[in-house]
Amino acid sequence: MSSLRERVYSVLIVSAAEKINEALSSLLPEARYGPVKTVSSVSAAERLFAERSFDFVIINSPLPDDAGIRFAIDTLESKGTVTLLLVRTEVYNDIFEKVAPHGVFTLSKPVNRPMLVMALDWMSSMRERMRRMEKKTLSVEEKMEEIRAVNRAKWLLISELSMDEPAAHRYIEKQAMDRCVTRLEVANEIIKTYS
Repeated sequence: MSSLRERVYSVLIVSAAEKINEALSSLLPEARYGPVKTVSSVSAAERLFAERSFDFVIINSPLPDDAGIRFAIDTLESKGTVTLLLVRTEVYNDIFEKVAPHGVFTLSKPVNRPMLVMALDWMSSMRERMRRMEKKTLSVEEKMEEIRAVNRAKWLLISELSMDEPAAHRYIEKQAMDRCVTRLEVANEIIKTYS
């Protein structure tokens, strides 16, 4: 397994504040973060986000056209995106209550460099957890595909070759073992032959 420091994360910064943009840019070296895109409005962010997904979205609220709260929540609909919302101290509790149940990280402004570094580390950790879950989901989906194909192949063997269910099952298993192929490959061949 590769080190967390070896990963490269794509980043979308949504901020109209030059000071925060500069601070974030200094914390996002190309070796670890790329591409890094910066936009100054929610509408520009929505257009960019519709074109491609990002590992991290950092929103400095409020923005000229919106507070960015709905956008922060909407970004999490995209698989693999981790979102950080920076909000003024006086509205932190209210906004945290709205966005935390959706999985948005929230920090109260003003933020300092160590806080941003820590937030980026949390985001990296969460993104890696999401990657593992995506892999598990994929393997479960692959297993379900194999089960469906094997069941379909068994029913074709039952109807076309008058086998009973245990015999059809044994036939598929034996073919897979004898030929050193997967049960899915055998099932797909049976389906192709008898469909």
